[in-house]
Amino acid sequence: MEYTPRLKEVYKSTIIKALTNEYGYKNVMQVPKLQKIVISKGVGAAIADKKLIEYAVEELTNITGQKPVSTLSKKDVAAFKLRKGMPVGVKVTLRATKMYEFLDRLVTTALPRVRDFNGIKASGFDGRGNYNLGITEQIIFPEINIDKIYKIGGMDITFVTSAATDKEAKSLLTQLGLPFKKN
Repeated sequence: MEYTPRLKEVYKSTIIKALTNEYGYKNVMQVPKLQKIVISKGVGAAIADKKLIEYAVEELTNITGQKPVSTLSKKDVAAFKLRKGMPVGVKVTLRATKMYEFLDRLVTTALPRVRDFNGIKASGFDGRGNYNLGITEQIIFPEINIDKIYKIGGMDITFVTSAATDKEAKSLLTQLGLPFKKN
């Protein structure tokens, strides 16, 4: 028997029906789905200290269970002493099982640990059905040991969906459990 993440089962059993009823899709393939989650972390101070990239890679590996790649600068910026090709951040792309597992942990354990949490802003949509979420502290994830972190820093999480509009994407992400603020 093959393992299936809880959120994937919920998507197949209830979310597809709910979205079909809400938007009147004629075919199951028209129902929007979550395609991937990209977690990126900029490490601007890595210009001076190369170890910061290694710390960021280790943190994202612990959070996601997948090894991230380092992102390189695209051009020279003399004011920041930045040269083309220097590592300035890390990113990881999650798909399939790991994507659903990460989303489940984000919604059930990490976001409730944010101090004074009232929900996430609904203004992070890009007009094409994708949603961007910024997290200010990586210590909200239980996988991070607060005694072993080098520096508290944030990260950006991008949810890429197959939805045609932001309204459909928001409905999908709400059904998957993302707690949007009420207007």
